[in-house]
Amino acid sequence: MSSREIVARNLRKLRHAKGLSQEELANRAEINRNYVGMLESEQHAATIDMLDKLAEALGVQVEEFFNRAS
Repeated sequence: MSSREIVARNLRKLRHAKGLSQEELANRAEINRNYVGMLESEQHAATIDMLDKLAEALGVQVEEFFNRAS
């Protein structure tokens, strides 16, 4: 599994675990909702800065996006 796939899967799982829609997460992270969808569907790869914003919006550590066991 590629790093992009792992990040996409974990982003989706973390978002669902917090009970957030893509739009709610995007609003919290101050990014476009379509971009969240593109990250989750592996159409785009997130930068480290973007992962920082998403982690803060989700209340998790950036490392959680790279957890292969999730």
